[in-house]
Amino acid sequence: MTTMQIGTQYSTGKSRANIEQALRATGLDLDALQPGDLWMLEDFHTLGRIATNQLADLAQVTKRDRVLDAGSGIGGTARFLAHQYDCIVTALDLTEEYCDTARWLDQLVGLQDKISVRQGDVTNLPFDDRSFDVVFSQHVQMNVRDKAQLYTQARRVLDANGRLALWDVTAGNGHLDYPLPWADGPERSYLVSADKLRATIEGAGFTAAVWNDLTESSAQFMESLLSAPRGPLGLHTFVENFAEKADNFTRALSNGNLRVVQAVFRAQR
Repeated sequence: MTTMQIGTQYSTGKSRANIEQALRATGLDLDALQPGDLWMLEDFHTLGRIATNQLADLAQVTKRDRVLDAGSGIGGTARFLAHQYDCIVTALDLTEEYCDTARWLDQLVGLQDKISVRQGDVTNLPFDDRSFDVVFSQHVQMNVRDKAQLYTQARRVLDANGRLALWDVTAGNGHLDYPLPWADGPERSYLVSADKLRATIEGAGFTAAVWNDLTESSAQFMESLLSAPRGPLGLHTFVENFAEKADNFTRALSNGNLRVVQAVFRAQR
């Protein structure tokens, strides 16, 4: 997918305005907003905050870590890590609208001094070698054709004994219905099998410390989520046509046409 295609996939021009409207509709005071007030709408990946929390624990994030959230969306993971672990986080995303929204939300919850937001490409990271101790990558590679370059760049910016924390979607065993959360059509999706994804990451200089297929539990969670009444806060606030995308995604998880994997890799010396 080209830079322009990714921009049109995620940019609506309304992210900040819609989120602000939803927050006010919930009765939240934007002048006294806390990081925990945002958890319902800021994690644009399967299982949301549950997945982020589990992955941070598995990656053994500490206050001393320099963390890169590569493909950060509106910054939910970055804010969670900065608040929960008191670490310094760099959030990088290709979509300018998401970066602007992330900076605004960071400011609202008082985390702007802990988080640096950069616009950039995950396959050409604008950082020096060995700049980070942990790289988070959650539901990013589905939009990336050159996965070898994606993970080679992640390895380059990681220090010795650095960790790559991964939560991602892979190809399953059949046909997919579109739109999906990351792609309105098949020409915008670059899925590979779980085995191929793991081999690509290991080929970039990593060793797997954790590798879990969580497809079944994720499908059950998504089915429960879709059956629950929809409140004003949620991914539908800033993701266009989210209901249809989530329905197609959940069905694909349930029938095995998509898989989801949770993993932590260690950078090889």
